Amino acid sequence: MRQLHLNLFVYPAGHHEAAWRFREAEPHRVLDITYYQELAQRAEAAAFDAVFFADGPALPDNVRYASRFRLEPFTWLSAIAAATSRIGLIATASTSYMEPYNLARLFASLDHLSGGRAGWNIVTTGAPEAARNFGLDEHPPHASRYARADEFVEVVSALWDSWEDDALVIDPDSGIFADDAKIHPIQHAGQWLRVQGPLNTPRSPQGRPVYVQAGSSEYGKAFAARHAEAIFTAHQTLDSARGFYADVKSRVKAEGRDPDLVKVLPGISPFIGSTEAEALALQEEFDELIQPEYSLRQLHRLIGVDLSGRDLDDPVPREELPTLEQRDYGSRFQLVVDIIERERPTIRQLLKRLAGARGHWVTAGTPEQIADRMQEWFLSGAADGFNVMPPYLNGGFDVFAEEVVPILRRRGLFRSEYEGTTLRSHYGLPRPESRYTASRRRSAV
Repeated sequence: MRQLHLNLFVYPAGHHEAAWRFREAEPHRVLDITYYQELAQRAEAAAFDAVFFADGPALPDNVRYASRFRLEPFTWLSAIAAATSRIGLIATASTSYMEPYNLARLFASLDHLSGGRAGWNIVTTGAPEAARNFGLDEHPPHASRYARADEFVEVVSALWDSWEDDALVIDPDSGIFADDAKIHPIQHAGQWLRVQGPLNTPRSPQGRPVYVQAGSSEYGKAFAARHAEAIFTAHQTLDSARGFYADVKSRVKAEGRDPDLVKVLPGISPFIGSTEAEALALQEEFDELIQPEYSLRQLHRLIGVDLSGRDLDDPVPREELPTLEQRDYGSRFQLVVDIIERERPTIRQLLKRLAGARGHWVTAGTPEQIADRMQEWFLSGAADGFNVMPPYLNGGFDVFAEEVVPILRRRGLFRSEYEGTTLRSHYGLPRPESRYTASRRRSAV
């Protein structure tokens, strides 16, 4: 029976922009690795597929009001790997601001050290300010970033294949440590990258980490159709999620790939109470903690229009917004435009609407209602599972794990225990064969 896939999306203090101010939050622990290890252990006890850690190579200019810094994800996940044994470990790494050889080594090492639990969230980086941290005068255009990303994935895949599975011999009697005939330079020379290879790390337990992708622009969806094995996406409505799901699955099929082997996982940020009124009151308590100066800067980044200085109770001026074509990275922009056109909010209402999870689906209700809504999306062709984005940590995850997950299990929608040990096994994905092993096998026929 088809079942949900659930990741815990970890964000310092929680996903609501005012989470660090909430009475039950633990903001003093956001630089304490035991805080994250304990959280990952609880997610593993709930048999979640993975923990996911986002990253970006620049400090946003609004850190004054929120926990916007970033811990380096490979260091973070290595510490998580040492404290857990089954849960998947997904890290964000940029194809625009990393070199493929270094990235291939980092992920191969994480996959080895964790026993096959690594996943790579492939991003091209949308933040323009990142360019100046890497000696560039300007951020590469959207199309160029995705063109480089295609070649980047090709190179990294070849590096992960460069050791065949049986290349590592370790035979003391013969004195052979590795069969160097099964270790291959990749000799890549392309438009963007030149890499000789081979990788200096043997092939990892999963063959290669799981490929995850999070962009929902036209470029992003085309890229996902070619490469992704899991897709993280943001939607506010069931209809929007269903449209995206059908679109991206058809694109995957058109690329000659099996749509069932590509998992679509929208974000969900649930406020949970013993009654719906209690859950809505909790959400309102969070929304009352937002700081408009921070929220307006966030909105400016999303829509390209600075609304600071306006009366917050004025309607959002739809006519002043740019077109989708004028935005260099447009999927989240379009999501906000859809909210404005559908709900006609005031500026204050829009700030609250986006405060919960930066445009992801925020919903409030009882455990039963949250489970109902997840089930509806899952069974109506909108999702293969979810990135769970607790409004605050740690308690926001605990209530989900203790009260919503058991309901999903009673309905046969989520596992009670792990069946395998790797992230690929959790997602039901095959282990890819090295291209060199496949070539050798075909030559032997």
